[in-house]
Amino acid sequence: MTGYLTTHVLDTARGRPVKGLGIDLYQILDGERHLVGNAVTNDDGRTDEHILPAARFELGGYELVFHAGPYLTATDQRIEGPHFLSDIPIRFTMSEAVHYHVPLLLSPFGYSTYRGS
Repeated sequence: MTGYLTTHVLDTARGRPVKGLGIDLYQILDGERHLVGNAVTNDDGRTDEHILPAARFELGGYELVFHAGPYLTATDQRIEGPHFLSDIPIRFTMSEAVHYHVPLLLSPFGYSTYRGS
């Protein structure tokens, strides 16, 4: 089996998928971030293509950065002042050539993630 990476973003405050949220994917090599690609979530809160397709998959450390600030502004989920959450980095390691799914559950003042399926 060849590995690949997917993601999904859900707005837990509004109870719906997050549309239009920008995501950057970095590979971590020798402690340095290297941009691998980026995407924007669709109507279902997913990216149209795998964020890291099988053809580009490599084992190792990665970081997804979810750009939540513009989404929270667009959906009027901002209290006075700047956002509590703006860019949300999630670092993880892929140690097997399998499907990894790293979703984000988002609200204006918190988030969570897990290794999905």
